[in-house]
Amino acid sequence: MTFESNSTPRPFARSRTQRMLGGVCGGLAEYFDIDVNLVRAGVVVAAFATGGGAALVYLALWMLLPE
Repeated sequence: MTFESNSTPRPFARSRTQRMLGGVCGGLAEYFDIDVNLVRAGVVVAAFATGGGAALVYLALWMLLPE
């Protein structure tokens, strides 16, 4: 038994509507279908917990992800 999906995979991209800085958190929220404020709070907590490492990942995603 095989299952075929007729839907195309969703693109992982920055959001054009849910953006404060670059739309990275909005894009993550749209991709995973969760509240954008939860993603933003998670990024802030992760940035403090990693000593700024998460902020570097955010900046990299901002530059690499399409809009």
